[in-house]
Amino acid sequence: MSILEEALRARLAGRVGLERGPRPSDLTVRLHRAEDVPAAAAELCAAGLAFATVVATDETATADRDLKIRIIFEPASGTPPLADTFVTLVASVDPARPELPSISAEVPAANWHEREAQDLLGIAFLGHPDPRPLVVHDGWPKGLYPLRKEFDPKQRPPVEPAEEFPHLVVEGEGVFEVPVGPIHAGIIEPGHFRFSTVGESVLNLEARLFYTHRGLAKRVEGLAIDEAFFVAERMCGVCSVSHGLGFCEAAERIAGVEVPARARVLRTVALELERLYNHVGDIGNIAAGASYHYGTSAGSRMKEALQQVNEQFAGHRFLRGLVTPGGVRLDLSAREAASIETAMASTSEALVSLMARIENNLPVLDRLDTTGVLRKEDAIALGVTGVAARASGVDRDARRDHPHAAYATESGLTVSVATDVDGDVHARLAVRAAEARESIRLIRALLACVLPGPIRVAMPEALPPWGIGMAAIESPRGASIHWLRADAAGRVDRYHLRSASYANWPAVPLAAQSAIVPDFPLVNKSFELCYSCTDR
Repeated sequence: MSILEEALRARLAGRVGLERGPRPSDLTVRLHRAEDVPAAAAELCAAGLAFATVVATDETATADRDLKIRIIFEPASGTPPLADTFVTLVASVDPARPELPSISAEVPAANWHEREAQDLLGIAFLGHPDPRPLVVHDGWPKGLYPLRKEFDPKQRPPVEPAEEFPHLVVEGEGVFEVPVGPIHAGIIEPGHFRFSTVGESVLNLEARLFYTHRGLAKRVEGLAIDEAFFVAERMCGVCSVSHGLGFCEAAERIAGVEVPARARVLRTVALELERLYNHVGDIGNIAAGASYHYGTSAGSRMKEALQQVNEQFAGHRFLRGLVTPGGVRLDLSAREAASIETAMASTSEALVSLMARIENNLPVLDRLDTTGVLRKEDAIALGVTGVAARASGVDRDARRDHPHAAYATESGLTVSVATDVDGDVHARLAVRAAEARESIRLIRALLACVLPGPIRVAMPEALPPWGIGMAAIESPRGASIHWLRADAAGRVDRYHLRSASYANWPAVPLAAQSAIVPDFPLVNKSFELCYSCTDR
């Protein structure tokens, strides 16, 4: 890390302060001038780091009396010497003139993050290539910023006259616009997709989300850790373990709490069960997009059997309520372990059968191959994560690169990271199937190393004031990054989740450009992203 520190000092001519944290392996870079953000970001990218997230905070009530932007980077690959490191650029913004230079033109992955900070805290990013609103929608009062401390969430804001949302207009002979949503025929959350097409070929696609923004970051302000955990676990229905665990690990790091070994193993079993039922269900959903109805039914059968095992283990089909700050709420009995083992055997057999049928079905392969291509360089530029990134040749997995739960502590528990290079629907299907097989192997290995012992330790009633905790958790859709800070009373001052879906949604319109309109459901299902933990 010393080489990076020296490069930053040289590039910024001493206009920077360096310190360790928030974790011992991390580095915080405090910029004396906000206008140095682009230069510092360029230095980090040149050092082999990749954009991770942005956390904007209102600190006008503290001694600093400012707004702050924290731009967080992580290793572009999980290799030394930067493995399991987060580097945070911290810049102060004058509340009377809240602006700083944008980095989105050079770091496209920052695009949504800067627009979100603009909407929720009123920070203008000068030179941003697309400064349209992202989170707040038509009719939201101008100049009202929900994440400012002065904003009262109990008051219903007045609705202003709405203007038509500006969108890119593609012109030319034979070009048509096809608007889809935000209300859809299926039982799914709202999202608006505007296609510009010639015939069935997609020239451009604009996706507009955040129709179900719930203001959860504001909701947890001032809550005790156990109260805020209840909200974090419910950010998303099908990632309740990974989101709940990310919040817990961030809080546990602030508190300096060591979770018992048995609890770490049970948390990891739950993470892999969550990944497995999601992956087999998503394979069935991809089959549905290709009109392969046997595959849809087979995926649904596997998912249902696994969710019944989830209910036995955790008392909830989505594994909600198992993880808790300090450990887990429920232990694993010998009978439940045997049920999981049986489910692993049956799922493994059913998955092999289904994938063989898909791989030998030429009409299905014709729909999957070269459809929805996401190139490796685009996946890297957009900060794509999870299956979508690995199917495009990006070798990153937070289980290996930012070890958490039992991945960090249990000897011999290594994760085999599956990748592909084609970046199309077929590649995402193949990587998902390989990861499902790896989850089965990991669950069996974990069950074999569950040792007796406590499953929970007590958390302090209040966290150390102004402590910061971070965690990166590999969810079924990719790495989700959790950032948590305590206030002066040890309650939640700011909680920010960058979910994997949030990182991946900007890639879907790009991948759609190598598809025809009827194949967009297939492309969309191959990413299988969540609206809920994107909108928050």
